[in-house]
Amino acid sequence: MKPFAHAGRRTPRDVAGRIAGASAAIALCAALGGCAIAPGMRMSLSNAATLTEAPSGPDTRTEADESMGGGGGVAGVGSGALVANATSATPEVPVTELNVETVKRFQEARLRQQQQAELLSAAPQPYAVGAGDVLQIVVWDHPELAAAMGPTQSQASTRPGDPFSGFVVDQSGNLTFPYAGTMHVAGLRTEEIQRLLTASLARYFVKPQVTVRMASYRAHEVYVDGEVRSPGVVAVNDVPMSLYEAISRAGGFAETADQSDLVLVRGNTSHRINLTQMVASGLSPSRLYLKPGDMLRVVARDENDVYVMGEVSKPIAAIPRRTGRITLADAIAQAGSVNSSTADAAQMFVIRGALNGKPEVFHLDGRSPVAMLVAKEFDLQPKDVVYVDGNGLVRFNRVLTLLIPAINAGLTAGLVAK
Repeated sequence: MKPFAHAGRRTPRDVAGRIAGASAAIALCAALGGCAIAPGMRMSLSNAATLTEAPSGPDTRTEADESMGGGGGVAGVGSGALVANATSATPEVPVTELNVETVKRFQEARLRQQQQAELLSAAPQPYAVGAGDVLQIVVWDHPELAAAMGPTQSQASTRPGDPFSGFVVDQSGNLTFPYAGTMHVAGLRTEEIQRLLTASLARYFVKPQVTVRMASYRAHEVYVDGEVRSPGVVAVNDVPMSLYEAISRAGGFAETADQSDLVLVRGNTSHRINLTQMVASGLSPSRLYLKPGDMLRVVARDENDVYVMGEVSKPIAAIPRRTGRITLADAIAQAGSVNSSTADAAQMFVIRGALNGKPEVFHLDGRSPVAMLVAKEFDLQPKDVVYVDGNGLVRFNRVLTLLIPAINAGLTAGLVAK
């Protein structure tokens, strides 16, 4: 017979039992409120009516809404409008549910936004002579006047900046011709200059036959910069300079070009041009003509990226396609899809806008196959943030991961003390 242990003494087994019981109690408490104290980021939503009645803090969801099943932020609220919970530094932002009807409304509104393109599609103006242009002037039956043009130059032997042989319009816009004297020709067309010369020479010659043609176009230019193969200055000639003509003469779009984001600077005003949207709406970009002095910049695709965060395989900055379009499905696919072990498919969000503007939050419940069709058709905008929330089990597991080392340390200390 073993002697009974003294009633006042606690054996190491008793201590271990008590510590194990305490551990079970702590784990139970973590199970009940683990989501509320779980580390990491999560999207918190509330019913707008609830926030109006009882604005008690940044997170008004109940424990039932934070349950392990996930999706409580959306399914657990009432039928009223949802808002993203606010803090002292951020405003409350309404949440828009993404469905087929919502996507259709966005697509129709995008196609109706053509006022800017129609304003830019003005009729082209005929070429007007300017300072630096070179004119070829011939007075028939009077070969002595041809000597005034100087020796004939070969285009292949001259440098790019050298003018062709002819009469150069000076920086004041004046043209000097024998017997006709000096006349101001800047802003005139070649046929108008021809009439002026004919009238001036008629005082010295009988019915002079005059021909005026452009020998070199050097007065007017447009500037093409950004993601084109040969950025630089493009000379304007008598052929109307359309948007496609300017890009073509600059070597065409580069591989990194975003065809949905072109910036046209005219005077003191900048215009954003979306070629992809124009073509989709039946408006030809060849009808959009540039004017001398315009600056056209093609934006790079990586300047219009979107951010994919949360429970995805690889959080990245997703790059649009060459057309500039990137959908929600494209962005998630570039991030390696959602993490099947940790993601809550019912909690997918798109955050758009800035705090000083009009921020928006869109929510997609991705548990239905129809939701993938919505994601495939919902276009993202530059600098949007796509966030995939984690499920409740993952948050609970993170709490246990933080608590178990402390429990094991306490158990070890208790055994060592006895």
